[in-house]
Parts: sequence; C-alpha cells; structure tokens
Amino acid sequence: MKSFIKGMDISSLNELERLGARYYQDGQERELVGLLKDYGTNAVRLRLWNDPYSESGVPYGAGTNDLDTTVRLGRRALDKGMDFLLDLHYSDFWADPGKQCIPKAWRGMDVPQLEQAVYDFTRQTLTELKDRGAFPTMVQVGNELSNGLLWPYGRVPDYDRIAGFVSAGIRAVRSVAPGLPVMLHLDNGGNNALYREWFDEYMKRGEDFEVIGLSYYPFWHGTLQDLEDNMHDISARYGKELIVAEVSMGHTMEDYASYEKLSADRRKGMATKSELAAKIEYPMTEDGQSDFMQDFLTRISRVKGCRGFYYWEPAWLPVPGSGWANEDALAYVGEEGPGGNEWANQALFDYRGNALKALETIRDFRTE
Repeated sequence: MKSFIKGMDISSLNELERLGARYYQDGQERELVGLLKDYGTNAVRLRLWNDPYSESGVPYGAGTNDLDTTVRLGRRALDKGMDFLLDLHYSDFWADPGKQCIPKAWRGMDVPQLEQAVYDFTRQTLTELKDRGAFPTMVQVGNELSNGLLWPYGRVPDYDRIAGFVSAGIRAVRSVAPGLPVMLHLDNGGNNALYREWFDEYMKRGEDFEVIGLSYYPFWHGTLQDLEDNMHDISARYGKELIVAEVSMGHTMEDYASYEKLSADRRKGMATKSELAAKIEYPMTEDGQSDFMQDFLTRISRVKGCRGFYYWEPAWLPVPGSGWANEDALAYVGEEGPGGNEWANQALFDYRGNALKALETIRDFRTE
C-alpha cells in the first residue's frame, strides 16, 4: 500500500535561510527539513523555473528556483528519506492561471519548436538531476494548467496545442525514467466543471499520465465540500490517482509589514484582506488553521485514489527581502507591484518562526 503523502512545498527555503529565516520547535532552533520530518512530512515539492534572472543577471527572487537551487533542496529532502515532486513551470517565473509566460530563451519559436523545447528542457533537467543525485520521485508537467501554458500559443480553448506541449514533456519524462509518475495539475479544486472540461479535452489528445493534481485555497476555490465533491467525481470519471498539490490556510489576521520592513501601503498581504477571510469556513487563527487542516485531511482521505497533499510554502516567513517578485520579475510577468511577501500568514510557523498547532494536526492524522 502506498503511503499517504504529507508533503510540503519548500521551494523558497534556500533563499529564506539566506535572508535570515530561522525555525523553532518548542523554543529550540531547528533545521527546517528535519523539523518537518518530525511533524510527519514524508515528501517535498519543488518548483523549477527555466531562467529566473533578468537579461542583466538580476535574480527574480521568490526562491529564484533555478536548477542549482532545486538540486540543493532536493538533496536535503532525499537525504532525509523523503519523496520529491518536481514542479516544472516551463516559464522563467510564476506560472499559474493568470500568467504562463514563454521563457526568454524560447521567444520567437513557433509551435513545433516550442514542443521540441519542452521535450529538450524536460529531458535535460531530469538527466542532470539524476547525475547530481537529486532525482525526483514524481514529475509535474506544467503548473496550474487551467488556462493552458506557453501563452499565447497554448491557451484555452486551444487544447490541441496544450496537449501537444504537455505531451512533449511527458514523452521526455518517459525517455529518462519510463516508470516515473507524471502529474497534471490545475487550480481551483472546487470547480468540477473546470476539471471535467479540461481533462475530457486533454484525454482525447494527450499522452497518458498517472496523477491529477489540484490546488485548493479556501478563500478562492469554494468550500471544502466543493473540493471533496469534485475529487470524488474526477476520481470515478478518470480513474487516476489524486493529490492536492497546493493547499494552505491562514493562522492570523495580524499585519506583517513591519517584519518585512515595508510600509503598510507597499504591501497587499492576505492578512489585511478581510473580504477574502470572510469567505472561509474557519477563522484565521492558530486553532482555526489547525481545525481546517483536520477537516481537509479527513475529507480528502475519504476519496478513492487520493494519495495525499502538499502544503504550499509552509515556511515562507516575512523576513526582509522575502517578497514574491522584485522589479525585474514584475517586468517579466507584466504585473504591477508591490511584490511583498503576501503569504506569511498562510505559513505553518508564526512570524518569528515558531511551529504552529496545525503541524501537530498533520503529524497526528491517520488514514483509516
């Protein structure tokens, strides 16, 4: 029987530690990966960006998740006996339903050339990870593909091109490791219509895969019942394993601008967005976060074929410099700033790095 995944996306950890983030359990400073393992974590998820630097070499931040960073973090997890899910964005920075930017090196390519670039990049990445002792145990081909990838070419509703790009990545995975599980990942885990349309269309055209990944953020993606209902439906409809590849919940409404040393008007953090907090079923307190995780875990464990979850960026503390995008990164994705942390109150540690109650809830949860 496969173990239930209790995973953590710690993609920003290397940068956070360099910026001064420290983590504590019962008042004692701990190395994070070992601390998480003590709380039941058995897998990590790491994003990979193609070239997260400006043309002049300025790192984009938010982890600056290039291959060297992925190797360092992947080794740390594998050395602790954890699994490693590699999250390929096929972009130089964040790829999600609102942005899927073509990597700088691929600009000017036509569709066949982009398919080949996806194949070559995927194969080269996996070959190098194998050579450097950081080979993943699962690969995610694309990130939050709800609206496609490599815009404007692979954008919904052009499922022919979407399937072409994704299938190129899958074929590359198979060429290196035929038995390595492949995940395809969408956002909005409570939206059944989205999942039915996307996977119905993909499966008419695309290469086979093993796992459907979902993102679920309660302030954006419906109720926990919506998530559970969707997971039951797509499990029966497609016969694939399911993993909630991203989930989080707030633990406080306290503003953390002072921790980042930013003025309050320069950040748009979740902690001040009461209109989003009003949409969720549990209060944004330490107990509320813990109760949410208990409910979430109970529900997903009832779904046939659900392998588990990855909590998104549980260690993203509001240390100075820990923002989601700097000016060069904002220029690349074409968005306005500011690029402050915006996530610290979703972490599983308080603003000073102390482990929160929800980690105990995760540790103590047992599947039936």
